[in-house]
Amino acid sequence: MLIGISPVINPQLLDALFRMGHGDEIVLADAFFPGDSCNSRVIRADGIRIPALLDGILKLINLDYAVDHPVIMMAAHGSDKLDPAVETSYRAVIDRIWPGTPATERIERFAFYERTKKAYAVVMTGETVKYGNVILKKGVIPV
Repeated sequence: MLIGISPVINPQLLDALFRMGHGDEIVLADAFFPGDSCNSRVIRADGIRIPALLDGILKLINLDYAVDHPVIMMAAHGSDKLDPAVETSYRAVIDRIWPGTPATERIERFAFYERTKKAYAVVMTGETVKYGNVILKKGVIPV
């Protein structure tokens, strides 16, 4: 165990966060997401909810301030409805650690899958909320 690193950050995730460069993206995927179909680098975080992972991850990296939307979520498909509490719970963590982060962008489901294919890694979580997937774009070291 390392001092100051959340226990939800396993060694494989810590290594990925370290190796990511600025502009690289990491996907925090819900338990039902097709992670292995979308990316060859899949990290398991079974049983861990996304807000807890956000809290651990965002204390180790910053979000990209050079882009309009460093946080991306999946838009509802067809007649599905979004539960606003999901994004609210994520934004509470994001805004506490990185205040001033631009609004979350929503992109269409299949565009989200395509973006996942280009991401540095996919973290398969224990999240079970509908449309709970989120992409984070890593930034440069803040000044």
